Amino acid sequence: MTDKKDLRIKSHVYDGIVKAPNRAMMRATGMQDDDFKKPIVGVISTWAENTPCNMHLGELGGKAKEGVKTAGGWPVQFGTITVSDGISMGTQGMRYSLPSRDIIADSMEAAVGGHNCDAFVAIGGCDKNMPGSLIAMANADIPAIFVYGGTISPGTLDGKDIDLVSVFEAVGQWNNGDIPEEEVTAIERNACPGPGACGGMYTANTMASAIEAMGMSLPGSASHPGDSKEKREDVEKAGEAVLNLLEKGIYPKDILTREAFENALTVIMALGGSTNSVLHLLAIAHAANVEMTIDDFNTFQAKVPHLADLKPSGKYVFKDLSNVGGVSAVMKYLWQNGYIHGECMTVTGKTVAENLAEAPDLAEGQKIIMPLEHPKREDGPLIILHGNLADEGAVIKVSGVKVRHHEGPAKVFDTEEAAVDAVLADEVVDGDVLVVRYQGPKGGPGMPEMLSLSGMLVGKGQGETVALMTDGRFSGGSHGLVIGHIAPEAQDGGNIAYLHTGDTVVIDLDMKELTMKVSDEELAKRKAETTIPPLYSRGVLGKYAHLVSSSAKGAITDFWKPEDR
Repeated sequence: MTDKKDLRIKSHVYDGIVKAPNRAMMRATGMQDDDFKKPIVGVISTWAENTPCNMHLGELGGKAKEGVKTAGGWPVQFGTITVSDGISMGTQGMRYSLPSRDIIADSMEAAVGGHNCDAFVAIGGCDKNMPGSLIAMANADIPAIFVYGGTISPGTLDGKDIDLVSVFEAVGQWNNGDIPEEEVTAIERNACPGPGACGGMYTANTMASAIEAMGMSLPGSASHPGDSKEKREDVEKAGEAVLNLLEKGIYPKDILTREAFENALTVIMALGGSTNSVLHLLAIAHAANVEMTIDDFNTFQAKVPHLADLKPSGKYVFKDLSNVGGVSAVMKYLWQNGYIHGECMTVTGKTVAENLAEAPDLAEGQKIIMPLEHPKREDGPLIILHGNLADEGAVIKVSGVKVRHHEGPAKVFDTEEAAVDAVLADEVVDGDVLVVRYQGPKGGPGMPEMLSLSGMLVGKGQGETVALMTDGRFSGGSHGLVIGHIAPEAQDGGNIAYLHTGDTVVIDLDMKELTMKVSDEELAKRKAETTIPPLYSRGVLGKYAHLVSSSAKGAITDFWKPEDR
């Protein structure tokens, strides 16, 4: 950077005699006279000691500060909360996971707005703090860059790669009598060897890929593992690059365009991303004032083939993809074949096309990304279903799923715990449709994930012989015949609230339909006889339950009806 006077600086609150009290406070933090002329750059990490996804982010925040200083800015480091799905899974803590996305977004926006930051770098490494960061960037609309904390390296046991999902599935195998307790313990002890987010094409790696595809992180940021020197270099470069954005006057609104979201949808379909990406991309688009609906996923599902052989349904982990060129190489391959908008602006100050021209090609002979002529699947793996069980939509990920049509009797539960007990007691049999309701954004509240339940079914060999459906969510690590995000949810009076055990449920993936064989007359009778429980009303979950929108709109908390504006 050269002439600081040309920068569009908001932090002129520190100029002038009347602002002497502000400067006095800042001097106590180490600022000197010349520093008051510098742009103030927030560095916000979701560092936390209780999760491998985030345990190293404090150190990375320090690297970002070095980059800001090198480029001539004054870095100010903040922290914010995070809730790890992996830690909270299967407990009441899971209800706080999705709400944490909006808490993170609001806290970041409040911190940079309240302290008049000119720009900021956000560093995240888990499912909800990543989209939370992007929502904050869109709402704050000051120059900003996201840096992914990176994927975890796989654990190893008996010469095979394992990860967190291996543990959940091992519990199901143990319950089925296929492996001894000692083997479950050995898998648990070796699955997570160090820092970084869950290693397959789960939600964290999905969102890292989407954010890079949208141009909001530097090329390579999605792919570099959390424990690599490249990741530390990533963060320092981001600290420098955000000053370049400030100098050039490039804002999130210039990057987060409709075409940028289409690039994200394309990359997610090609890589086989998580169902949670539906919620998060809709929420980010809402913050960015970009027109996007849940049915846009079906549009791109129909035209983008699934190429990546990545866990949970494939063979490889995300670090393997990094070794053969990473997300940038995949994007370059898609761009060269007409699937990517190259004209979109990015946080490098260059377009997607300019960045990809400098990106590596996929390594010769690699086996992780299939060629377009011979994809893993001719279309994408994320499908939106509609029907009288999901008027607004439901989401299924079909990568690795061979079943195209499933019709069977419902076994309905109002809690995940009751459903788990039924599975462990062998009361759920092949052909069943296992239903867990009152788990939506309002009904949970907080839309908890059910990786424990889906993992048990896979471990017991029922991943495709039993359909599992809910108005809650599934982890990016879930696979099999699992349908989530059913909307309207039971708490909102969606028809899932009136489904009875024994009713026939039909899942048709070719027709993209989710229906129940219950007549309109019988449905009307059930509605009259059913009492929907009251909304949760205490604390942060109570606030969330009263504010949150349908999952079909991204489960956002600032969705106001036109008459309320």
